[in-house]
Amino acid sequence: MPIYQLERKQIVSLGLAECWRFFSDPRNLRKITPPELNFRIKRELPPEVYPGLMIEYTVSPLLGIPLTWLTEIVHVEAPHRFVDEQRVGPYRLWHHEHFFRALPQGRTEVRDLVTYVPPFGFFGAALNRLSIRPQLERIFDYREAQLGAGGSETRTTLRAVDV
Repeated sequence: MPIYQLERKQIVSLGLAECWRFFSDPRNLRKITPPELNFRIKRELPPEVYPGLMIEYTVSPLLGIPLTWLTEIVHVEAPHRFVDEQRVGPYRLWHHEHFFRALPQGRTEVRDLVTYVPPFGFFGAALNRLSIRPQLERIFDYREAQLGAGGSETRTTLRAVDV
C-alpha cells in the first residue's frame, strides 16, 4: 500500500502574525478552495484553530458528488504550526501539517506537508496518478493564486513512500 506525500512551499507577502491569523481561522478555508469543489462548512466555527476542533464540511471532488469530510485539528503551535487529520472522508489516511516561518521584509514561508493514502487499495494508486494527485496540485495552485506569489520559491514535491 503506497503512502503518498505532497509538499508545497509558498512565500507570501504577509508578516508571520498576519499569515497565522489568516491560516489559523478555519472560516477562511472556503476562500482558498477552488469553487468547483463546492466546499461547504457544515457548522459554525471559531476564529482560530485549537487542538480537538472538529471541522465538518462537504466537498465534491469527483463528478460533483458531495462527500462528507470531518477534520480534527490535532496539534497547534501558534504561530508556527498546526496539524489536521481526516476522521471521516474519502482517504484511508490524511495527515496535513501546516508550517509558517517568518522571512525578512515582512514575508512568510508557508509550507504544507500532506501525507495521504487513497481509497480503493490497489486501484487507489491508479486513481492517485489519474485524478487525486492532479487535483491536489490544482487546489494548491488555486491557493497560491488567491494569496499571490510573494516570491519565486513556490514548489511542489510529490512522492510515494513505501510502507
